[in-house]
Amino acid sequence: MKVEAIEYGDRKVYSVASFNRGVADWLSRLPTIWVEGEVTELRRNARWQSVFFTLKDPTDGACLGVTIARSRFDALRLDLGDGERVHVFGRPQLFEAKGDFRLRALSIERFGLGDHLAALERLKKKLAAEGVFERKRELPFVPRRIGLVTGNDAAAKRDVLTTISARFPAARILVAETYVQGPFAASAMVEALREVCAAPEIDVVVLARGGGSFEDLLPFSDERLLRAIAAAPVPIVSAVGHEQDNPLCDFAADARASTPTAAARLVVPDAAELVQRLDRARGALARGARGVLERRRQRLEHAHERLRRAPALAVERKRARLEHSAGRLRALSPRATLQRGYAIVRSGGEIVRSTAAVAAGEKIAVEVADGDFGARVE
Repeated sequence: MKVEAIEYGDRKVYSVASFNRGVADWLSRLPTIWVEGEVTELRRNARWQSVFFTLKDPTDGACLGVTIARSRFDALRLDLGDGERVHVFGRPQLFEAKGDFRLRALSIERFGLGDHLAALERLKKKLAAEGVFERKRELPFVPRRIGLVTGNDAAAKRDVLTTISARFPAARILVAETYVQGPFAASAMVEALREVCAAPEIDVVVLARGGGSFEDLLPFSDERLLRAIAAAPVPIVSAVGHEQDNPLCDFAADARASTPTAAARLVVPDAAELVQRLDRARGALARGARGVLERRRQRLEHAHERLRRAPALAVERKRARLEHSAGRLRALSPRATLQRGYAIVRSGGEIVRSTAAVAAGEKIAVEVADGDFGARVE
């Protein structure tokens, strides 16, 4: 709606709504800016669409109201409390209905967070260039002993131990409780990690911590811890924070789990599933053995049948060959010739092959197919 004044003679007068609308329009043209101050009067309700708080200047007490969408505020996971110093990124805004001037926040960072993020990014690039993040070893299928480096808070430790015990009751676990937050946490975790890795039969180590703020998780991005993880003699599983948390130890570890519970599922198999797989494998082996035996039995029966029939087959083959030879002999026999009407003539026991071999009046013997008889030459 256009902002217009009402003219009273030579005087232009704006209504409250027009005035607020004009100021709001002018404020909307200003750029987004960062504002520093202390959080006070933080108000959040699950039924509200926005979160409200006041930003206070600690030097002179000046105050500025701030509003931010509840979904955006929850996504930041800052766990802000009164008195904390923050940097708020947003745009000035006037709510026309009540003339309420506030800063519409788009993001919030604890004081000094930007410097921390820049330092972590530099460290990440440095270690990546050195190859610290490159080695990724395969986790053992069934570790002989599992190391757990964690704090003394019940949540993360309980989640890992409960899940491992439920999945693989026979698992052996060595727990090392240490500082996981504060200025001494990094060096304490390095020492605990070395002691656990040096323990007998340790095949894998889980580094676990529950959720927390950005500052709470800073020790897990300490260079000393990252180098200790990379130099560890056994695979390391990083299970720090929640899914959206990404401390640098996630990059140095051999495997990363979104939660401590997920880490427990990574380091041990499900015993019930293993039993089922073994049962299936046993059944497959039994079926395979029965199949092999059946095939061998069939082959043996076939060989036995062949051996039983071999003599008869050999005799049959010999008989066939003999009959074939006999047939050939019969075909070549002189008697076959006699059957066709020929005769054999003998004189003095010798076969007569020429007329010159006999003389007139000489007795000869004549053989035909069905016998022989005598004759005289004329």
